[in-house]
Amino acid sequence: MTSNFTFNGLRVTAFESRRAKEIEKLILYHGGVPRIAPSMREVPLAKSAEALRFAKSLIDGKLDIVIFMTGVGARALTEAVTTKHPRGEFINALKKTTVVARGPKPVAALREMDVSPDITVPEPNTWRDVLNTLDGEIELKGKRVAVQEYGISNDDFLEALRNRGARVTPVPVYRWDLPEDTAPLREAIKAITEKKEDISLFTSSQQIYNLFKVADDEGLTEGLKEGFRNVAIGSIGPTTTEALTRFGLSPDYEPDSPKMGNLVREMARTGGDLLRKKRIAHRNGVDTSNWRRVEMVWEKDFEKLRKEAVRNSVFMKSCRREKTDYTPVWLMRQAGRFMREYRELRARVSFLDLCKTPELAAEVTLSAVDRLGVDAAIIFSDILVILEPLGVGLEFSKGDGPKILKPVRSGKAVDGLSDFDSESLGFVYEAVSITRRALDPEKALIGFAGAPFTIASYAIEGGGSRNYENTKGLMYKDPGAWHTLMEKLTAATAAHLNAQIKAGADAVQLFDSWVGCLSKDDYKDFVLPHMKKLVRSITKNVPVIHFGTGTGALLESMKESGSGVIGFDWRVDLGEAWKRVGYDVAVQGNLDPVVLFAPPAEIKKRAKVILDKAEGRPGHIFNLGHGILPRTPVENVLALVDAVHEFSSGE
Repeated sequence: MTSNFTFNGLRVTAFESRRAKEIEKLILYHGGVPRIAPSMREVPLAKSAEALRFAKSLIDGKLDIVIFMTGVGARALTEAVTTKHPRGEFINALKKTTVVARGPKPVAALREMDVSPDITVPEPNTWRDVLNTLDGEIELKGKRVAVQEYGISNDDFLEALRNRGARVTPVPVYRWDLPEDTAPLREAIKAITEKKEDISLFTSSQQIYNLFKVADDEGLTEGLKEGFRNVAIGSIGPTTTEALTRFGLSPDYEPDSPKMGNLVREMARTGGDLLRKKRIAHRNGVDTSNWRRVEMVWEKDFEKLRKEAVRNSVFMKSCRREKTDYTPVWLMRQAGRFMREYRELRARVSFLDLCKTPELAAEVTLSAVDRLGVDAAIIFSDILVILEPLGVGLEFSKGDGPKILKPVRSGKAVDGLSDFDSESLGFVYEAVSITRRALDPEKALIGFAGAPFTIASYAIEGGGSRNYENTKGLMYKDPGAWHTLMEKLTAATAAHLNAQIKAGADAVQLFDSWVGCLSKDDYKDFVLPHMKKLVRSITKNVPVIHFGTGTGALLESMKESGSGVIGFDWRVDLGEAWKRVGYDVAVQGNLDPVVLFAPPAEIKKRAKVILDKAEGRPGHIFNLGHGILPRTPVENVLALVDAVHEFSSGE
């Protein structure tokens, strides 16, 4: 179990300068041994000719947009300008232009001048976010734009503005220099080179440039890079990550919100696990300077270790209703749209391409486990990929969801379905294999498929539905065609799940997302016989989790399928539902996903209510009552995972 926000005595190097005392206190508070090596200082350009030229253009009404990139820079620019121009005149001129603030720090500096920005750039406040925000708010073509710079000029940003037709004036107001005393920085370089540090924290890109400048002067550049192969690296945000990449290093962790407190807290939470994996990988020949999760290599006796470790994992023991030290937790759609890593990947590839590219699907699966600290991974895929080999046609349209190109609404259409060939979904099984090889041996990997009723409904309706007229219509009008369709889907689903198990899945989940539309009698007549056959067909001794939404009236019938774990949605009381299905099965659930938008204190309170309903009984796996919603804050998910671990372990 990941420890809650503590470095557990790890040695932590930070290169922060202006807030050096603050980051030192944070590291100490979270149980780390700090080494503070200030790497830079800001040198204001008090008599900057560019600043004065900017002020004259602004006051003369020759600028349309002013972009403030930093709070320090906004204040330094004001000081430089007011050496020649009255402060009030400068502020009044600013108010007549469109003022853009890159995040909260320049907003605070502007408010000190009684200036409210017209456009505020949201987190993570990178220069790319500035561009994206401007693209959505204002036409740049022909506009005269001044950019308050910081440290060094960002040529990529300036060029991107010019490519949009803007006439750009960069305004430098301070420059970065090395600290006056470089001894702590040189000592930190020596310690990392000699493998005497565990974690390094970077809170700005300039820290990296200065670090390597001093290392180069000392003749230790290659030694420093080698040292970082055994250090878990935390980066505060995308710009800092880009700088690390330029020097051939990849960060091991980057928080969603680019704040120093978040970086320290989240590295305290997960840094020990990341460090352990990185050192094992390096020891086994992986170049950990710039590596991906899928490249992880465990010890030579990994396969034997894995089977033993995963069998004794808290998740697998809970599936078998064995006593555990704490309640395991994983979350449906944990590798999805709420995560920055997923959104960045989806900006480059389509959803289906992501599903069909095994290394990308595995990377997304693994990144969720590393980021969230959950007790099981679930392979990234989609329940509908099974339909393509059957010949119905499948596409995912942006904003419209999945669409079936040839809906199956007659006995003739059912008879025309192609036979399922599991080789056609080889990309799923390869993704499972890659993930299982790279995943921590102590973490279980869950494979999954849509249950036959839900897949049949998609195939018949052609997409989403509220009332399932076509699905129920086929059931009632032509039960022979319905049962034939269900038989075909049952056989295909069993083959699909067994292929995932063969590739390395430790457990499987059946998603029956739409079955809650049925009455109890209809479920027993049209679904249950096929579910019994399906569960019997799955590889023996592999846990099967059976989950549906809106299934409060069907739980006893779902148990009859033979699944060893029953998933509850958020609409039922977990304690009462478990009593109804009987304590001879394990259960999974069941926090309302919307609760994750509440403050952390409320999230923890509601998680404890569910844990209390389980009464510490062996066999409870904590999950949501459905998938994580796209805009869910990552920090709230972290709070939930840690609360479940903390409350259930008695810590």
